[in-house]
Amino acid sequence: MADPRLHGDPRASGGGRLEKKWDGSGGHAEQALGRSRGGFGTKIHVAVSGLGLPTRLILTPGQAADSPQAEALIDGLATEVVVADKGYDSRAVVEAIESRGAKAVIPSLRNRKIQRPYDRDRYRDRNLVERFWHKAKQYRRVATRYDKTAKNFLGFVHVASIMILLR
Repeated sequence: MADPRLHGDPRASGGGRLEKKWDGSGGHAEQALGRSRGGFGTKIHVAVSGLGLPTRLILTPGQAADSPQAEALIDGLATEVVVADKGYDSRAVVEAIESRGAKAVIPSLRNRKIQRPYDRDRYRDRNLVERFWHKAKQYRRVATRYDKTAKNFLGFVHVASIMILLR
């Protein structure tokens, strides 16, 4: 029997993982798939307007942290206030928000020695993101990723977002 590694069988490298190509493309990371506490999946980061309508969507593998995506989410958007949860609490994120002339309403992580003050009344507006996700997850393809490729999945997330915009 021939060695499957010689014929480019991706399962031959062990564990059913796809190997990256010579140029660095390919593999699960390119398709925004990764392991997190909840299992194997994708994380969708969203920026919503003051009306709770989506303005920007970003896909990352499930194990990706929230704070590195913050700058990409707000880049090019005209904002006065950026409301985010504790996952986006980092000095770099707050500085990026304030450099754009906006106010950061992000509670500090519990383990910070110096707790940064934030507007608790303004923080209640984070509920707009939660309400957006409640509407988006009514679409089964968004709630449970059936698409193999990241671009197909993100395309349907965009379709669901457009349906929410049209309501």
